[in-house]
Amino acid sequence: MLVDSHCHLDFPDFEGEHEDLIARAHGAGVGLMVTICTHIRKFQQVLALAEAHDPVFCSVGTHPHNAGAEDGIPASEIIELSQHRKVVAIGEAGLDYFYDKSPRDAQQRGLRTHIAAARETGLPLVIHSRDADDDMIAVLREEMANGAFPALLHCFSSGEELAKVGVELGLYVSFSGILTFKRSEELRAIARDLPADRLLLETDAPYLAPQPRRGKRNEPAYTAMTAAVLADVRGVSLEEMTQQTTDNFFRLFSKVPKDALPRAA
Repeated sequence: MLVDSHCHLDFPDFEGEHEDLIARAHGAGVGLMVTICTHIRKFQQVLALAEAHDPVFCSVGTHPHNAGAEDGIPASEIIELSQHRKVVAIGEAGLDYFYDKSPRDAQQRGLRTHIAAARETGLPLVIHSRDADDDMIAVLREEMANGAFPALLHCFSSGEELAKVGVELGLYVSFSGILTFKRSEELRAIARDLPADRLLLETDAPYLAPQPRRGKRNEPAYTAMTAAVLADVRGVSLEEMTQQTTDNFFRLFSKVPKDALPRAA
């Protein structure tokens, strides 16, 4: 079965629908999902969802949009919160120079703090990067030289150089519904050429629904649509792509028990 490695089930778009969402995901061949924290101060809401539903795991962290509001939260607090059995990742954290909703220095401080937490815990850092390739490459190279840490470039839509450097540094790369958009030829070329053992899939739901549902609310079940496009781009079967990306998920998100993945319907 597939895994949706990045969604936001705590967002109001899904209020009261979680059981149905999970059932639809399972019916589409998506057995697990990781709901991603964007505000550490709202982490308990994210954790409650993961605790309430066996197929749902979560992360802990501060999105770069919220880096200014949560500036100064120490790595030690993130590390402490990550000890819960359902917390399987750090983040999402990173740099977003497209919206610039937080000061860039606060975004960079937050990113480095989350890197420290990922390095200490061994949990993968979920990285958000938009219109910040040069700075992201610089931070990743510098921090990796200070000590390795596991990480994932989530919802990848950046340039070839960031993908190349990320892989060289040991990172994984996750693709969302953006991969299916008509004008995403360059992104599909990047996805085609990356090493198979670094590929993951996600929805980033409720955002970025894949074709043919673009513009509508996204949900974990639609991971299967992106998987089909990725398989086609790489010239493999959907079954092979499912197995590869799921194996990659468990290698990176090593805290998730492999027996958590339900059997296909």
